[in-house]
Amino acid sequence: MINVTRLNGGRVVLNAELVELVEALPDTTVTLQNGHKYIVGETVDEVIERIIHYRRALHVTVPAGE
Repeated sequence: MINVTRLNGGRVVLNAELVELVEALPDTTVTLQNGHKYIVGETVDEVIERIIHYRRALHVTVPAGE
């Protein structure tokens, strides 16, 4: 999941696994696989960085017993 900010200042959490497209139209628009679109305050590069960070976090190994 990634946190993004709507243009009205509200926060929304998107499922990064469902992001299909991120465009600058000129506002950054995130389109999910189900067709829902979100216009956000972050730049395209910021959204991409958050998705990369999310995916990297999935691959962190937790030692046994923790």
